[in-house]
Parts: sequence; structure tokens; C-alpha cells
Amino acid sequence: MKRYVWWIVLVVVLLLVLTPFVYVEYNKYAYAERVKTYLVEEAHYKPEQIKSVTGVWSKKLPSFLAEVVFADEPEVTYIYFAHNDVMQYGYVLTDEGKKRGWEEKDLKHDHRKQE
Repeated sequence: MKRYVWWIVLVVVLLLVLTPFVYVEYNKYAYAERVKTYLVEEAHYKPEQIKSVTGVWSKKLPSFLAEVVFADEPEVTYIYFAHNDVMQYGYVLTDEGKKRGWEEKDLKHDHRKQE
């Protein structure tokens, strides 16, 4: 009987420890997929135009974001929010983009102006 209780306690502790990690990884994946689907189906980008879509867990609100890099603009990472609706709400220039003198008016995929 003691072994049985020990195994139950071990399983419960493992579940309690692993659940937050699984939750974060699943949500990062889900947000990336939601944004990727939005870009292809609603924003009409071709998959080859998108270099990468990465789900990110933020320590600030919103908790989950997606970072998008387009193939023709690798110096810029666009930030998308995807809780209810998908929307772009920012961008980050890489150091290379800053060195090249990129400014907001130069951005090709900044859809915040249109919303």
C-alpha cells in the first residue's frame, strides 16, 4: 500500500511541475500557428514571403505574442497579438536595420497604419 501511495504522490508532483511548461509551450505554438494562418489566409501573404513566425511568452501583458520576420525585410521583427483577433501592434528593428538607417516610413509590412 505504501508503494501505491508513493507512486500517486510522485505522479501528482510531476504533473504539478510539468503543467506550466506544457501550457507555455503549447500557447507559444498555438499563437504562432494562429498568426501564420492569418497572414496566409486573411492578409494574403504567400508562405514563401514569410521567413519565420515564432510564438513568444512575454513577461509583460499580453502574455503570449508572435514575432514575424518577412523574407524581404529580415531586419525587422513584427509583433502580433493573437488572443481574439490577430493584429499587428509593433515592430523591432535589428541592429543591422538600425545601422542601415531604417525608419518607420520604410517598413513594407507595417499594417498598423491601415487599421
